Amino acid sequence: MRLKFIPQVSLEFGESHLQVTRAYYQKYSAINEILRRNPEILAAFHEDAGRGLEKASRRAGGCGRCSTFTSEQLLRAILVMEIEVLSYRATCIRIDDSVFLRRFVGIPAGPVMDFTTLNKVYKCIQPKTWKRINELLGRFAIAEELIEGSLLRVDTTAFETNIHYPTDSSLLWDAYRVLGRLIARVRELDERSVGPGRLQNRRVKRLMLTITRQANQAEAKRVRLKRPYQALWGHVEHLVEWSEAVRSRCRERLKQDAYGFRVSLVLEGVLDEMKHVEPLARRVVDQARRRVFEGEKVPNAEKLFSIFEPHTELLIRGKAGKPVEFGHMVLLQEVEHQFVSAYEVFEKRPSDESLVDDILTRHASLFGELPQGFAADKGFYKSMDKLRELEQSIPHVSIAKKGSRTAEEMQREHDPIFRSLQRFRAGMEGTISVFKRAFKLSRCLYRSFRTYCTSVGSHVFAHNLVVLARL
Repeated sequence: MRLKFIPQVSLEFGESHLQVTRAYYQKYSAINEILRRNPEILAAFHEDAGRGLEKASRRAGGCGRCSTFTSEQLLRAILVMEIEVLSYRATCIRIDDSVFLRRFVGIPAGPVMDFTTLNKVYKCIQPKTWKRINELLGRFAIAEELIEGSLLRVDTTAFETNIHYPTDSSLLWDAYRVLGRLIARVRELDERSVGPGRLQNRRVKRLMLTITRQANQAEAKRVRLKRPYQALWGHVEHLVEWSEAVRSRCRERLKQDAYGFRVSLVLEGVLDEMKHVEPLARRVVDQARRRVFEGEKVPNAEKLFSIFEPHTELLIRGKAGKPVEFGHMVLLQEVEHQFVSAYEVFEKRPSDESLVDDILTRHASLFGELPQGFAADKGFYKSMDKLRELEQSIPHVSIAKKGSRTAEEMQREHDPIFRSLQRFRAGMEGTISVFKRAFKLSRCLYRSFRTYCTSVGSHVFAHNLVVLARL
C-alpha cells in the first residue's frame, strides 16, 4: 500500500540578511501552505502515482523500490524540478544538498529518491489528471478571492518537440541507423535469423553528409544530388525489407520455442521496436521518393518530421527569425494576476477563430459566469456578426478586425475600453515569455505525445503556484 503523505514539519527558518534568500524561503513557504490547504490536489496525484508505480514495480519483478516515498514527497519533488528548471538528476542532487528543500519535500533526513523514481512517477500522471489538478487550484484561488475572472485574455504558442531540423537525407539516415542498430541487436541474440548481410552505416552516413553539404549550393550544382540521393534511398529501402524479413523469421522461431526464456524476453522487446520503426521508415522512404525523384509537393499533413517523435506537426508561425516551428500548438487562457485558468494542447493545429466558443465555455464552467472583458489578437477574429453575438453576453469584447474597416468599426477599435483591453491582452506575450524562459515551455524533452501533454500540465501548475504564492 502506497502512503499518500506524512504530516509536514514547519518550514519556518531564521531571518536571512539577504533579501533574495528571504524571498526564496517565502515563495516555498507560501506554496507549502497552498498544498496543505488543498488535499484534493494530492488525492488526484496519489491515485495516478500509486497505480502507475505499482505497474512499473510488477514489470520490474516486484522489487518495490518505488514504494518507499510517499506521493506527497514525489509531488513536491516534481514541483522543485519545475520551479528550479532542473533535470531529474539535478533535482535529486539539489534536494539532497539543501536543508530547506529537504524540509519542503518532506525528507528532513535520510536518503532522497533516485532520479529514476522521479522519472517513473512523472510519466505515471495522466494529462487529464494535471488538468484536474489545475482546475482544483483555480477553484481554491476563486474561493480565497485571489482571482475573479472578470477579465480574460487568450493566446496560443508553439511548444517545440525535441527533434532536429527535418530534411529528407537526415530522416533517411535516422531510419537507417535505428533499424541497423536493432538488426545488430537481433544478430547478437540469433545470428541465424539475420543472415550474412552487412550493415553499411559509414557509407550511408557519408552519403547523408554529402547531400547536406551540397544542398545549399547553387541550383546548377544541386542537380548532382540526385545520384547520392538514389544511393541513400536504395540503402534505406533495402534495410527496411531486410528488417521485415528478420522480424518474420524471428517470430516463427519464437513460436517454435527455439530460444531460452531470457533471450525470448529480450527478443520480444527488440522485435516490437522494429515493428514500430518499420512503418515510419517506410513513410520516410515514400516521401523522399515523391519529393526528390518525382518532384511532388507533399502536403505537410502527410509528412513525417521525425521517426523519434512521429506526432510532431509543422507550425507556420510567420516570425521573421523563425518562420516555421516543429511541435504542437498550446492555448493559454489567463485572468488577472497572470493566473492561467485553463489550457489546451492540440495534436493538430485548429484555426484560432474556431476556439472562441470552447474558451468561453471553459471559463464559465470554472467561474460560473462569462467575463466582463474578453481580449484576444486578430487570429481569433471570425466575422463582425460573431463579434456582435459575443457582445450580447460579454460587455466588452476586444478582438480587432482583419482587413479594411468602416468608420463605425474604426470608432469601435479606438474606444478607450477596447484599447485598454488590447493593452491587457499584450501582457499575455509576457506570460508566454516567462513560460518559455522559466517553466520549460520552450522545448519538450520528453518522448511521446502523452508525456508532451503531461509536461504542459505540470508547467502550468508550477507557474500558477508561484503566481498565487506572490499574492
